[in-house]
Amino acid sequence: MTDNPQPPDLDTMPRFAGVATFMRLPVEHDFSKIDIALAGVPWDGGTTNRAGARHGPREIRNMSSLIRRINHASGIAPFSLCRVADVGDAPVNPISVPDSLDRIRTFYERIASAGAVPLSAGGDHLVTLPILRAIAARRPVGMVHFDAHSDTQDSYFGGERYTHGTPFRRAVEEGLLDPKRTVQIGIRGSLYDAHDLDFARDAGMRIITIEEFYGLGIDAVIAEARRVAGDGPTYVSFDVDGLDPVYAPGTGTPEIGGFTTHEAQRMIRGLQGLDLIGGDVVEVAPPFDPSGNTAIVGATMMFEILCVLADARSRRKR
Repeated sequence: MTDNPQPPDLDTMPRFAGVATFMRLPVEHDFSKIDIALAGVPWDGGTTNRAGARHGPREIRNMSSLIRRINHASGIAPFSLCRVADVGDAPVNPISVPDSLDRIRTFYERIASAGAVPLSAGGDHLVTLPILRAIAARRPVGMVHFDAHSDTQDSYFGGERYTHGTPFRRAVEEGLLDPKRTVQIGIRGSLYDAHDLDFARDAGMRIITIEEFYGLGIDAVIAEARRVAGDGPTYVSFDVDGLDPVYAPGTGTPEIGGFTTHEAQRMIRGLQGLDLIGGDVVEVAPPFDPSGNTAIVGATMMFEILCVLADARSRRKR
């Protein structure tokens, strides 16, 4: 038994009732009282085409009422291992990219300084950059990155360097991300230029295209991700457009031919044992999926990451 916060029992509160929070957990604004902080970043100011991910955190909260307490495959009970709570949303400025990046970074610096591990719901993929600025300021981290896109472009629209297609190039340049400990899984889709992936490859990132993913097989991909990440601190970033859009149509840049939700779950579970120090699920854009299915997928992937994060956090505490 544990006195950690838990989702309410069904005999006290049905899932469709009460205030919507991540996984029906309590809201906590004192970050020192928790081990893992579930946060929203309702911002899509880095989006270059189909906006809507600013609405992701609210709908993921709503659909996360379907999440229960124990991972059926791994047996991990994250709410028993760690004190987990919803810490609300990072402050953002919908009409200013620089101001939003600063506001988000400051919010996550408060989480990090309190010793809590962040798990976030975006927002577009640029939100990962200020999160890394907060939690990787003292040393670069590795990353397991699920996505259809490398997000290592240099600029868009005549020199704009901060978009959802540039965060990991900036993170490498700023010394936040160790490219040799970074693996990108599911990369595919048409390119602007034949050299679009040169920066990532030249920096040392391990790119596993979707073709290589299916050629290797899922167990070999998991083993490769673990090899690349190694023993150092590692961040997990999950863009829902890594999935085939039949599973997640509500996203800004869908690319057909992606991995399945089950394959994604298996890959995340395969990260158990790594030194995980944070994670996010990004690019859920509810306006493009009135069914709500993409938000259910986002909430479920968030739970899968929570399980391996809680395992890592509890091992560090022991």
